[in-house]
Amino acid sequence: MFAAPDPGLRRLRISARAVLGVGAAVAAVAWAGLPLSAAVVGGLAALLALFTVADPTVRRQAVTTALLPAVGLPVLALAAVLHRDPAGRDAAFLAVVFCGVAARRWGPRGNALGIFAFMMFFAAQFLEAERRELPVLAVAVSLGVAVAALVRFGVWCVERRTPGAPAAAPAPPAGQGLARPATRQAFQAAAACAFALAVGQAVSGERWYWAVGTAWWIFVNTASRGETLVRGFRRVLGTAGGIAAGLAVAVPLHGAPAPTAVLVAACVFGIFYTAPLSYSWMVFFVTLMAGLLYGLLGVLHPGLLALRLEQTAVGAAGAALAVALVLPVTTHATTDAWIRRALESVRHCAADAARRLAGDPAAAPAPHVAELESALRGLRMSIAPLLHPLSPLRARRARARRVMLALDDCARQARGLAALAADPVASHDARLTAACARVEAAVSRLTAPVTPSAAAPAPAAGPSPHHPATDRALAHLHGLEAALTGLADPLRA
Repeated sequence: MFAAPDPGLRRLRISARAVLGVGAAVAAVAWAGLPLSAAVVGGLAALLALFTVADPTVRRQAVTTALLPAVGLPVLALAAVLHRDPAGRDAAFLAVVFCGVAARRWGPRGNALGIFAFMMFFAAQFLEAERRELPVLAVAVSLGVAVAALVRFGVWCVERRTPGAPAAAPAPPAGQGLARPATRQAFQAAAACAFALAVGQAVSGERWYWAVGTAWWIFVNTASRGETLVRGFRRVLGTAGGIAAGLAVAVPLHGAPAPTAVLVAACVFGIFYTAPLSYSWMVFFVTLMAGLLYGLLGVLHPGLLALRLEQTAVGAAGAALAVALVLPVTTHATTDAWIRRALESVRHCAADAARRLAGDPAAAPAPHVAELESALRGLRMSIAPLLHPLSPLRARRARARRVMLALDDCARQARGLAALAADPVASHDARLTAACARVEAAVSRLTAPVTPSAAAPAPAAGPSPHHPATDRALAHLHGLEAALTGLADPLRA
């Protein structure tokens, strides 16, 4: 977490901006004369607006942010109206869960709107909101999102000033019907949350929603059974750490406003700074912040924190059962799809590089390098369960590590090749054309081992002109071929 690179201090800037945005939203709600509960929900709305909106362009981010209240306020109203109707409330909550997860089929915007809708229903349970409080809470939510948007797009637009920012997490390989990841996960999440809701209410009739929240968040950014199980383990681990910190810090404070505000700001910073690196640390800060907010509301005590851990375990158990029993997708199936996508990107990169080196100015290997890096981000997420230190499958862990190292080497060589392919002096070199063909043949052997590959064309007779760019391009191509050859054994095993 402390050694991970932060090019352009992007994570630091986004984390500092989050503290500014959430703090300004809470201050605006307080300045408007609204009660403490409104300040809490306004701050939560601002945090979600800054955390969940991850569209690829600033304009699309602004549109998604503007849509958040349009989705969240009706859900908040539904939760408040059904507060005294447990059966209707529970059914509505599960419907929000299903629709919120199914909305991920529309990419980052659907994901953000689904999360915001769920959290508005969750916040209504957290605050025990009733119909008479709805106007005040609606104003607080709208104000929180507006202030967050002002900070994000007006005061400090990190995304506009750092065009080289990493792209959002790639979408999993697509499917149809129940094979579509969003649809399948919607059924899984609904089943997990139904289990969490029933068992959570048996454990506590007042704080059951923590179990539902745990089950929901475990399914965010996961695509396979292994990913979900690892996420559940990390959720419990981070919650346990946050509860220990809450016992040491939040309980002794007794809700004192000034130190609590400082610590909540530190937690907001920690959530944003650690989220890309460690789910456990992010959950640690979320749990500690929740304890501090309970202290502000005057209901915090050690027993409540212990109940929080119990409900987290219930939610994690619900998620584990759902991914094992409801439309399960194995880690192998997901990683295989990502590996095939990565290899196809290598194939297209080599093919376009060969065309470019043969004099075709329309050939562009660089976009295929971007596709390769996107596939590798998805693969790292799906293969994480096999690389986890607690994984008992040592042989599979060793093979997974070999696959990941080889594909990382492919990405490094492909980047270098794309940078050199446009060199006019290196063009028309027969050795480069032959090497590109050998790379394509190696990919063909890995993706369709039963289909014989065409032989690589031999270099033209006579020596090719020597040029440093040619030598570097050949080195990248030979490196690609070696990395692909090294993939054969672990992939077939």
